[in-house]
Amino acid sequence: MSVTIYGIKNCDTMKKARTWLDGHGVAYDFHDYKASGVARADLERWTAALGWETVLNRAGTTFRALADADKQDLTTEKAIALMLAQPSMIKRPILDRDGQFVAGFKPEIYERFLEG
Repeated sequence: MSVTIYGIKNCDTMKKARTWLDGHGVAYDFHDYKASGVARADLERWTAALGWETVLNRAGTTFRALADADKQDLTTEKAIALMLAQPSMIKRPILDRDGQFVAGFKPEIYERFLEG
């Protein structure tokens, strides 16, 4: 099983998720998309699997600070463009297990996701 966790190093939710993975002996690669960037292809895969509504973090301060025009009439393409421009708008973490994805962190979801 190959596991990659995508996020931002200093995010509190990321810290909880990585601590959970470490505590459960799950080997993973960490991709900090604030430091290393995020590829359009990754965003396209995540939005295809999870929906842009899940991948775009509309509750965060970065999204809320956008001009109203940028927040309106969102589509997959517009959401991807926003996330490419400001990776802080990507829901954290994105967990990739062999090409299957889950967004956010909840211990019970991680348990089910990683046992299958």
